[in-house]
Amino acid sequence: MLLGQAESGKSTLQKQFQLYYASHSLDREKPLWRPIVYSNILKALRMLMDELDRRYGSGTSSPGSTPGTSSILGSSPASSDPLSSAESAYPLELFPLLPTLQSVVAQEDALASELSGGVKVSGGRSGVYVRAGWQALITPNRAWPLTDIRDAANRPTAVTNQVAGSLLQAQGVIAQFWTHPLVRQLVASQRVRLEEPAAFFLDNIHRIVQADYSPSTDDILHVRLQTLGVTEHSFDIDIGGVRFNWLLYDVGGARGQRHAWVPYFEDATAIIFLAPMSAFDQYLEEDPRTNRIDDSLQLFTTICQNKLLAKAALVLMLNKADLLRKKLEAGIRVRKYISSYGDRPNTYDEVSEYFRAHFIQTHRRKDVWHRVLYTHFTSMLDIKATQSIIISVGEAIMRQHLASVGLS
Repeated sequence: MLLGQAESGKSTLQKQFQLYYASHSLDREKPLWRPIVYSNILKALRMLMDELDRRYGSGTSSPGSTPGTSSILGSSPASSDPLSSAESAYPLELFPLLPTLQSVVAQEDALASELSGGVKVSGGRSGVYVRAGWQALITPNRAWPLTDIRDAANRPTAVTNQVAGSLLQAQGVIAQFWTHPLVRQLVASQRVRLEEPAAFFLDNIHRIVQADYSPSTDDILHVRLQTLGVTEHSFDIDIGGVRFNWLLYDVGGARGQRHAWVPYFEDATAIIFLAPMSAFDQYLEEDPRTNRIDDSLQLFTTICQNKLLAKAALVLMLNKADLLRKKLEAGIRVRKYISSYGDRPNTYDEVSEYFRAHFIQTHRRKDVWHRVLYTHFTSMLDIKATQSIIISVGEAIMRQHLASVGLS
């Protein structure tokens, strides 16, 4: 089972497993990821526009006029942000771009609804939330043997096609907006916390909007998609000349979904726990008071203690090492968000080792079965390095499993 909080990299690791053990199936799915890429782009544009609107007020008034109380896509007026008190007008260079951007971003909810099959989450949060078999929702002529989507095979992809056309027409405006110094400044200063792949897709906007676009492997690995429930994936693997069938379970990591993990624990051979080190300056969406590193440690503690997992091998992946390095190089101080870090050097080696030590200490204290903990620093977008780790992890898990059943 792949466990960890939301946005820890579980689904990206699942795609890496699929790429290594069943690349043919990933190749067949590539066209189906196209609307997901579009959704990631629309979300990024909306977040950037919301932040500009929050700082400058509505862009719907004429350049140089006093901002109105209405706002782009319903965000709060600029008067609520003390940072914008000296900025009374929307930037003149960006103002002509707004009508086109607004018309593109206005399609986000419709696309999310099509991709999610109408699924909504509590709290009214927007975005794409998918269950197993989501591909059938956007595939007009394919039937998937899953009961919850049995009638979805004939659903049209009209919204996807409409969004594709809008992005194609707006590509120049989107590129001009994305490369504007003010927008870059917002991203660099982390005034806007874009999801990690947003910059990748916006940098590649001219390639992605082409009519014959089919997502590349890199595109699929960069995509962000919220998982609902538990999704099963099957892989045939060869270890030492012996063929095994692996069932890999990817789970939704939000707090409200973690209860769905428990029924799968008793039969689990191994737990691969992902903890995103780069999240030290972020807080849970469900609980803005809880630092994401603290939440990962608390969640890892419960996994180590759970009696249903007593026989499962434990693998810890301290993930998003590449993003951690970038944040530290940009001057973001760990101690600002984690007071216990103190005056230690704000370098990658020191910070990553600090996090590793805390997770290892948690395992030693809470794992009463004294299992071996296999620990790796990972960057899921690095195909070569991740697949090397997958091989190592697979062999270690199988050796431990065979030993546990007396076949080693």
